[in-house]
Amino acid sequence: MKSTAIRKQAPEATLLSDVRSLIDTSRQRVAAGVNAELSMLYWSVGRRINDEVLGNERAEYGKQVVATLSKQLTGEYGKGWSTQQIQQCMWFARTFPEEQIVYTLCKQLSWSHIRLVLPIQDTLKRDFYIEMCKIEHWSVRTLRERMDSMLFERTAISRKPDETIRNDLDMLKDDGRMTPEMAFRDPYFLDFLGLKDTFSEKDVESAVLAELQRFIIELGTDFAFLARQKRITVADDDYYIDLLFYHRRLRRLVAIELKLGDFKPEHKAQMEIYLRWLAKHERIEGENEPLGLILCAGKKQELVELLELDSTGIHVAEYLTDLPPRALLEEKLALVMKTAKTRYGA
Repeated sequence: MKSTAIRKQAPEATLLSDVRSLIDTSRQRVAAGVNAELSMLYWSVGRRINDEVLGNERAEYGKQVVATLSKQLTGEYGKGWSTQQIQQCMWFARTFPEEQIVYTLCKQLSWSHIRLVLPIQDTLKRDFYIEMCKIEHWSVRTLRERMDSMLFERTAISRKPDETIRNDLDMLKDDGRMTPEMAFRDPYFLDFLGLKDTFSEKDVESAVLAELQRFIIELGTDFAFLARQKRITVADDDYYIDLLFYHRRLRRLVAIELKLGDFKPEHKAQMEIYLRWLAKHERIEGENEPLGLILCAGKKQELVELLELDSTGIHVAEYLTDLPPRALLEEKLALVMKTAKTRYGA
């Protein structure tokens, strides 16, 4: 009798689930549509005010227009039209003057996302956050965290010439294709592992697995975990890859090695064995060549450049278990970017 009752209830449960799904999906579409329309309204308002203000050369005139309009709109429509909001609308229209680009942007990002990237003066940096936000579906909170962690400055692409950055961003925007330089960072922030004082490579590896979700967030959401201590056999000798991931957008296996000390030349040779074995025995049709990421406590840039690792598919990056003061980090990353761009003649 119980099984019969369950069978009778099953279609009803399925019906309820299907209807719920339809309602939720419709609500999401409506919310997205309303949000896009609202963002377009803010842009249109900003453009119209900018046109008005530009017609008068007096700086004070713009302030008067904004203050008066804010008071009038608040009286008619209530909250939501403060002087700050109107100024952000004007800022939005100045930053993105082309309507078609704005229309597409508003369909993909919320007004809260847009407001976060408006203060970024560097166009390439701003476009990087916009494209990564779209491709990885970042929430507003995640976008803020990525910006606070200086993700752009830590990403390998930021050290390339501006023309290369623009080409890679356009490729990501138009075709959804990502280059390895956009996928790898330096340094990686591993402060969430809670490692203190002395620890071993095994301790780091175990902590990474215990905090795998947060580790993948730091790596990038396209990384998928495959194996720990992946055993490979070469000429009857066994080797073990610390961590093996797969990057969906790059369509590549990614071997990760964790090192306690500074990067050494022998680490390259070790990784080359791993990558060649993976290419021969693990890579399937349609996948690109495997990549390697060596995470070290430190590295000498001159040594990394001398070994020409860029041509081997091996990336070397530092990891930080304790975050330095932001000012110190900014100074260090700015110096790294400047040095790299000088090397490329940018």
